[in-house]
Amino acid sequence: MLRHAKSSWDDPGLPDHERPLAPRGQRAVKLLAQHVREARIDPDLVLCSSARRTQETLEGVAPPGERSIEPELYSASAEDWLERLRGVPDKVESVMVVGHNPALQILVVHLAFDDGPPTVEPPYLSDVQGKFPTGALATLTFDCSWAELRPGQARLVAYVRPKQLGRN
Repeated sequence: MLRHAKSSWDDPGLPDHERPLAPRGQRAVKLLAQHVREARIDPDLVLCSSARRTQETLEGVAPPGERSIEPELYSASAEDWLERLRGVPDKVESVMVVGHNPALQILVVHLAFDDGPPTVEPPYLSDVQGKFPTGALATLTFDCSWAELRPGQARLVAYVRPKQLGRN
């Protein structure tokens, strides 16, 4: 789950969908690209919102895999994203999502932590609940089919933010 990098607000007349990455976002994308390569994050499929800033983030990070730019993901809620993920074919082993908040933060929390209080605080829980900033990348794993994916089913195995990767 990758939230787009920092976008520009320089042109207040520009529709939200058309906002590009800010210089800080462009720098963050370079750090994220290096991290994705070094961590060997190799999705089979990338699902991306049609917003300019998400597409620029995707282009800069340049993960491998088939890319699907989907207009309905621009305004997707966490529930919409979950439904989209449930429709991923079983032959696809891994997916990268490039989208927006608050949907991605909510989705990560629900997939990894469900609604009940954990008996042991899982790694990254307070970090993800506290903030899912632009450029945040959460990696989750699970042992079910895409169609069976539901809250509490996944494990959050990594969570990085551009600030952790270097100065941007």
